[in-house]
Amino acid sequence: MPVFQLNYSAILIAVVANFIFGFLWYTPLFGKAWAKELGFDTSVKPPTSALIKGMVIMIIGNFLMAYVFSHNIKAWDPTSWGQEPSAVPDGMNAFMAAVFTWLGFYVPTDLNTVAWEMRSWKLFFINTGYHFFSVLIAAMILVFMK
Repeated sequence: MPVFQLNYSAILIAVVANFIFGFLWYTPLFGKAWAKELGFDTSVKPPTSALIKGMVIMIIGNFLMAYVFSHNIKAWDPTSWGQEPSAVPDGMNAFMAAVFTWLGFYVPTDLNTVAWEMRSWKLFFINTGYHFFSVLIAAMILVFMK
Protein backbone atom coordinates (compact mmCIF):
# COMPACT_ATOMS: atom_id res chain seq x y z
CA MET A 1 0.00 0.00 0.00
CA PRO A 2 1.27 3.46 -0.81
CA VAL A 3 1.90 6.01 1.90
CA PHE A 4 0.89 9.56 0.98
CA GLN A 5 2.12 12.18 3.40
CA LEU A 6 0.86 15.46 2.02
CA ASN A 7 2.57 18.74 2.79
CA TYR A 8 -0.33 21.01 3.69
CA SER A 9 1.98 24.03 3.86
CA ALA A 10 2.94 23.41 0.23
CA ILE A 11 -0.73 23.03 -0.70
CA LEU A 12 -1.55 26.34 1.02
CA ILE A 13 1.37 28.09 -0.70
CA ALA A 14 0.23 26.67 -4.08
CA VAL A 15 -3.29 28.03 -3.41
CA VAL A 16 -1.98 31.51 -2.59
CA ALA A 17 0.51 31.51 -5.48
CA ASN A 18 -2.21 30.52 -7.94
CA PHE A 19 -4.56 33.16 -6.55
CA ILE A 20 -1.92 35.83 -7.16
CA PHE A 21 -1.06 34.36 -10.56
CA GLY A 22 -4.76 34.34 -11.55
CA PHE A 23 -5.05 38.00 -10.62
CA LEU A 24 -1.99 38.89 -12.71
CA TRP A 25 -3.04 36.75 -15.70
CA TYR A 26 -6.63 37.98 -15.89
CA THR A 27 -6.01 41.59 -14.91
CA PRO A 28 -2.85 43.34 -16.18
CA LEU A 29 -1.63 40.63 -18.58
CA PHE A 30 -4.73 39.48 -20.47
CA GLY A 31 -7.64 41.12 -18.65
CA LYS A 32 -8.72 43.43 -21.45
CA ALA A 33 -8.49 40.79 -24.18
CA TRP A 34 -10.25 38.21 -21.96
CA ALA A 35 -13.07 40.63 -21.12
CA LYS A 36 -13.46 41.62 -24.77
CA GLU A 37 -13.69 37.98 -25.87
CA LEU A 38 -16.42 37.36 -23.28
CA GLY A 39 -18.28 40.55 -24.18
CA PHE A 40 -17.77 42.21 -20.79
CA ASP A 41 -18.07 45.98 -20.55
CA THR A 42 -14.81 46.96 -18.82
CA SER A 43 -16.14 50.42 -18.01
CA VAL A 44 -18.69 48.88 -15.61
CA LYS A 45 -17.25 47.89 -12.25
CA PRO A 46 -18.91 44.78 -10.79
CA PRO A 47 -20.36 45.05 -7.28
CA THR A 48 -17.99 44.26 -4.42
CA SER A 49 -20.13 41.28 -3.43
CA ALA A 50 -19.62 39.73 -6.88
CA LEU A 51 -15.86 40.23 -6.62
CA ILE A 52 -15.73 38.65 -3.16
CA LYS A 53 -17.88 35.73 -4.31
CA GLY A 54 -15.57 35.19 -7.30
CA MET A 55 -12.46 35.29 -5.12
CA VAL A 56 -13.90 32.81 -2.61
CA ILE A 57 -14.87 30.42 -5.40
CA MET A 58 -11.41 30.81 -6.96
CA ILE A 59 -9.72 29.99 -3.63
CA ILE A 60 -11.89 26.88 -3.24
CA GLY A 61 -11.04 25.82 -6.80
CA ASN A 62 -7.33 26.48 -6.24
CA PHE A 63 -7.43 24.40 -3.06
CA LEU A 64 -9.19 21.48 -4.76
CA MET A 65 -6.70 21.55 -7.64
CA ALA A 66 -3.63 21.71 -5.34
CA TYR A 67 -4.96 19.06 -2.93
CA VAL A 68 -5.86 16.54 -5.65
CA PHE A 69 -2.72 17.36 -7.65
CA SER A 70 -0.63 16.72 -4.54
CA HIS A 71 -2.18 13.24 -4.29
CA ASN A 72 -1.52 12.64 -7.98
CA ILE A 73 2.12 13.67 -7.70
CA LYS A 74 2.56 11.44 -4.63
CA ALA A 75 0.96 8.50 -6.47
CA TRP A 76 3.68 8.69 -9.13
CA ASP A 77 6.50 9.08 -6.58
CA PRO A 78 8.26 5.70 -6.22
CA THR A 79 9.09 6.44 -2.57
CA SER A 80 5.35 6.46 -1.80
CA TRP A 81 5.39 2.79 -2.78
CA GLY A 82 8.48 1.89 -0.75
CA GLN A 83 10.81 2.05 -3.77
CA GLU A 84 14.05 3.88 -4.38
CA PRO A 85 13.72 7.57 -5.33
CA SER A 86 13.49 8.36 -9.04
CA ALA A 87 16.68 9.28 -10.88
CA VAL A 88 14.70 11.97 -12.72
CA PRO A 89 15.34 15.47 -11.30
CA ASP A 90 12.52 17.02 -9.26
CA GLY A 91 12.13 19.88 -11.75
CA MET A 92 11.52 17.45 -14.60
CA ASN A 93 9.03 15.46 -12.50
CA ALA A 94 7.13 18.66 -11.71
CA PHE A 95 7.18 19.78 -15.34
CA MET A 96 5.96 16.42 -16.65
CA ALA A 97 3.22 16.23 -13.99
CA ALA A 98 2.05 19.68 -15.07
CA VAL A 99 2.20 18.96 -18.81
CA PHE A 100 0.30 15.68 -18.65
CA THR A 101 -2.30 16.98 -16.20
CA TRP A 102 -2.87 20.04 -18.38
CA LEU A 103 -2.89 18.04 -21.61
CA GLY A 104 -5.24 15.35 -20.33
CA PHE A 105 -7.65 17.34 -18.17
CA TYR A 106 -7.56 21.04 -19.05
CA VAL A 107 -6.96 21.12 -22.81
CA PRO A 108 -9.96 18.86 -23.64
CA THR A 109 -12.28 20.99 -21.52
CA ASP A 110 -10.88 24.19 -23.02
CA LEU A 111 -11.31 22.75 -26.53
CA ASN A 112 -14.94 21.98 -25.74
CA THR A 113 -15.59 25.67 -25.09
CA VAL A 114 -14.54 26.37 -28.67
CA ALA A 115 -16.53 23.46 -30.09
CA TRP A 116 -19.76 23.76 -28.10
CA GLU A 117 -19.88 27.24 -26.56
CA MET A 118 -18.64 28.95 -29.73
CA ARG A 119 -15.83 30.65 -27.82
CA SER A 120 -12.98 32.12 -29.83
CA TRP A 121 -9.57 30.57 -30.29
CA LYS A 122 -8.11 33.70 -28.71
CA LEU A 123 -10.09 33.01 -25.53
CA PHE A 124 -9.03 29.35 -25.73
CA PHE A 125 -5.35 30.34 -25.74
CA ILE A 126 -5.80 32.85 -22.90
CA ASN A 127 -7.59 30.30 -20.72
CA THR A 128 -5.53 27.24 -21.60
CA GLY A 129 -2.33 29.24 -21.12
CA TYR A 130 -3.56 30.19 -17.66
CA HIS A 131 -4.40 26.56 -16.89
CA PHE A 132 -0.96 25.36 -17.99
CA PHE A 133 0.97 27.87 -15.91
CA SER A 134 -1.39 27.35 -12.99
CA VAL A 135 -0.67 23.61 -12.80
CA LEU A 136 3.04 24.25 -13.47
CA ILE A 137 3.24 26.67 -10.52
CA ALA A 138 1.42 24.19 -8.29
CA ALA A 139 3.61 21.29 -9.45
CA MET A 140 6.84 23.16 -8.78
CA ILE A 141 5.68 24.13 -5.29
CA LEU A 142 4.34 20.67 -4.45
CA VAL A 143 7.40 18.81 -5.76
CA PHE A 144 10.09 21.07 -4.31
CA MET A 145 8.40 21.39 -0.89
CA LYS A 146 8.18 17.63 -0.27
